[in-house]
Amino acid sequence: MSELRFRVVETAFKKKAATVTEPTERPSEYFAKYVFNRAKMFKYLPSMVYDKLIDVIDNGAPLDRSIADEVALGMKKWAIELGVTHYSHWFQPLTEGTAEKHDAFVEHDGKGGMIEEFSGKLLVQQEPDASSFPNGGIRNTFEARGYSAWDPSSPVFVVGDTLCIPTVFIAYTGEALDYKAPLLKALRAVSEAATAVCHYFNPEVKKVFTYLGWEQEYFLVDEGLYAARPDLLLTGRTLMGHESSKNQQLEDHYFGAIPPRVAAFMKDLEVKSLELGIPVKTRHNEVAPNQFELAPIFEECNLAVDHNMLLMSLMRNVARNHGFRVLLHEKPFKGVNGSGKHNNWSLGTDTGILLHAPGKTQEDNLRFITFVVNTLMATYRHNGLLKASIMSATNAHRLGANEAPPAIISSFLGKQLSKVLECLEESSNDELINIAGKSSMKLDIPQIPELLIDNTDRNRTSPFAFTGNRFEFRAVGAEANCASAMIALNAAMAEQLTDFKKEVDELIERGEPKVSAILCVLRSLIKKCKAIRFDGNGYSDEWKAEAARRGLDCETSCPVIFDNYLTESSIRMFETTGVMTRKELKARNEVKWETYTKKIQIEARVLGDLAMNHIIPVATKYQSQLIDNAYKTKQLFPAEKAALLSAKNLELIEDIAAHNNFIEENVAQMIEARKVANRIENEREKAIAYHDTIAPMLEAIRYHIDKLELIVDNQMWPLPKYRELLFIR
Repeated sequence: MSELRFRVVETAFKKKAATVTEPTERPSEYFAKYVFNRAKMFKYLPSMVYDKLIDVIDNGAPLDRSIADEVALGMKKWAIELGVTHYSHWFQPLTEGTAEKHDAFVEHDGKGGMIEEFSGKLLVQQEPDASSFPNGGIRNTFEARGYSAWDPSSPVFVVGDTLCIPTVFIAYTGEALDYKAPLLKALRAVSEAATAVCHYFNPEVKKVFTYLGWEQEYFLVDEGLYAARPDLLLTGRTLMGHESSKNQQLEDHYFGAIPPRVAAFMKDLEVKSLELGIPVKTRHNEVAPNQFELAPIFEECNLAVDHNMLLMSLMRNVARNHGFRVLLHEKPFKGVNGSGKHNNWSLGTDTGILLHAPGKTQEDNLRFITFVVNTLMATYRHNGLLKASIMSATNAHRLGANEAPPAIISSFLGKQLSKVLECLEESSNDELINIAGKSSMKLDIPQIPELLIDNTDRNRTSPFAFTGNRFEFRAVGAEANCASAMIALNAAMAEQLTDFKKEVDELIERGEPKVSAILCVLRSLIKKCKAIRFDGNGYSDEWKAEAARRGLDCETSCPVIFDNYLTESSIRMFETTGVMTRKELKARNEVKWETYTKKIQIEARVLGDLAMNHIIPVATKYQSQLIDNAYKTKQLFPAEKAALLSAKNLELIEDIAAHNNFIEENVAQMIEARKVANRIENEREKAIAYHDTIAPMLEAIRYHIDKLELIVDNQMWPLPKYRELLFIR
């Protein structure tokens, strides 16, 4: 192999596990060490200030700015004791990442010196440049003002020497420029709508909480190999590379023994995560080689989103300490599974989980069915929007492949729950519902205890599956901000629950008994949303045809899928729930289209550079060696034997020439196609042009490069191959 490739591969294979600092306490003792949680608030804030702040956090009371100075004083004291010197508003712009600007705790003391200072004004509000972040035209370069504002419901935390303050980010004109602001509005909307419905069953319910449990999948790659792959470095995925002879076909990596170096990384990551209050619980090998998963305990949705964004940043830093790079791209390697971030979503109150069954009483079961059916109806009404909420240039590579749900939103319920809905749909009386709990299974092995079997199986081909006490939104991509899917889902749910209550109340006002009115509306909804229910194989061609017949959104073009945000039904839903305005939705779509274009544009540039400056020269050099060998064979051997010996070389020479010609011609065509697309002013049309003309060229060029990889001398090939990238030693 080439000298550079040999060095980086050898170095990677010699890597040892980094030393992990072993905490002396149990996790419960250092959990949230660097978080200004309630225990810290109680310790560092006056009791009256503490009570007011807790009222803000728990009950959504307006934040009284009069307490901000005392809160800031307590935060500063706590932070300085930890060695903190700076503070930052930490927010989530429309970049899928986080942003922060660090300011020091310093002010002039008026005597020629400096003092540590942090006021309530600085805690509550800052002014980032709103024109320099993606904004979809809401802010121009000469209209730079924007504001970040403290979100008290997500605890302040410390990273390194900086106090990080979770905030929303809005324009000077009031529009949201981030994910957190509309997420908070969606959570409030669904809480109000769900609480009103809960009062049919329990008038004591005061608030409904949205819970989220994300499952973060990721790849690890040796840092040296990563650095030797410009495509990984610049795009997050390999734009070329023939699959390894062995990859995941033996199914031996999933839940297998964790490699020692990876285990050391995981342990270090878990310690740092727990110190930051991220309640990580599960770790394991995933299906593909070098692919792993981490999952926390479920949390309130807003906090869970913040924790996932913080975790992704933390993963990148910790990985480098162990000689790794984390890949969060949904499909970094062709031919093996990609990475998702399953969003387990549920609703609950202070009295329990609303999606939990079976209930203790038939009324509990009716409550459960009410929320399940309304969830299905919300998913049916906005199945195209939910697909748009998880769609991106990167996730498009994963959806529909044999490790991810298809790009058609449907919901799996399982046999028992489907049967309950069918019986309810067909019944004409007001009899309440019995739902069986877990059954038992005895094995013919005496020492094995009796197993408790759930009342539903799982279907990993379903994008939105019911899994016991929650729905699992499996289609979310690994590097996505969970908030995007959660905004759409919770806003849709808020709209549906509001409409449901209106219909039920109208029947009650006409003299219908409450239970009868609820059942009547549920029967109607079950019939209307039947198209969204599918328990079969989501990968099959038959399902694609069936989904189209049912009227579900079957569009596969990423830029066109984004149109679902701007349908009148979507705009009406977002505006009536108070989550986003038409102007904000249009601006966000401009960002989505522009981001899609830029990602494909970058990939095309990187592939063109690698093809012309790395692959073609090496292939041509090897071709020259084969030609030289053919001439020498002809001179050395009799004509008949020389022809026989050089026949294979001549065939390879022709193959290399054909592959080189295709690559050179198509790289030139791709450059011209980009020039044509770049002249399109409309962002939607430009994104569609990139999708329809340029993205297919990437795959066509890759095919021929991957063929060359099988031909060219291994010692000459310039880039680390899949067999080197995918197996951690």
